[in-house]
Amino acid sequence: MSTQNSNYFNNSIMDREIQFRDLGLSDYQTIWDLQHDLFQKTIDVKIHNRRSETNLPTTSHFLLVEHFPVITLGKSGKMDHLLLNKKDLEKEGISFYKIDRGGDVTYHGPGQIVGYPILDLDQFFTDIHKYLRLLEQVIISTLMDFEITATRSKGETGVWIDVGTPFARKICAMGIRASRWVTMHGFSLNVNTDLKPFDHIVPCGIQGKGVTSMAKELSQEVDIEEVKERIKHHFQDLFDSQFVY
Repeated sequence: MSTQNSNYFNNSIMDREIQFRDLGLSDYQTIWDLQHDLFQKTIDVKIHNRRSETNLPTTSHFLLVEHFPVITLGKSGKMDHLLLNKKDLEKEGISFYKIDRGGDVTYHGPGQIVGYPILDLDQFFTDIHKYLRLLEQVIISTLMDFEITATRSKGETGVWIDVGTPFARKICAMGIRASRWVTMHGFSLNVNTDLKPFDHIVPCGIQGKGVTSMAKELSQEVDIEEVKERIKHHFQDLFDSQFVY
């Protein structure tokens, strides 16, 4: 990373603690409910502090999970970007949820690492643009560890390969929700993901661009646990934080 980028990503408070959990393979509703619970508890503490002029600590969280096959549509998404009806999706063994994150439509499934940071940004920095760029950098740096060159695409949140060419393809989607500077939802990195279900959607509502995975780029299956370890390393580094287990 260049010195300029390092300065941009550097924060003033070191070693913030974040509760970390690897939730394995789980259905979407269970984890969505968990996110909401952690998200609301953090907001409730902040509201209490403001009303009572107290300074009770908030707790930030970082969840990693793989989901059973599911398609989610963000609050700004368009239903016509879903190319199969719900009944046909059920036949394919794919669930569907309209949810409260930003962004359009995406697919989650086994072999894909989904990260849900539930952070109190008042303890980090109050800048959503910077937050998204940091999340992207976590993935860019992780992919670099596996000799995959990826970058950002202007105006298209997420992480891409071969940006600016006819072969541009997304390897990691992102969509978040934030309220009172508390975040939820996050990113989904295609590692060994079956990419066929992406044919049932217009991924992220972006026409004419494909999706890819680490396995596809490297022409071999990737050790997903090793990828998780690299994500954890870069997240702690870039967010100047320390995971607590």
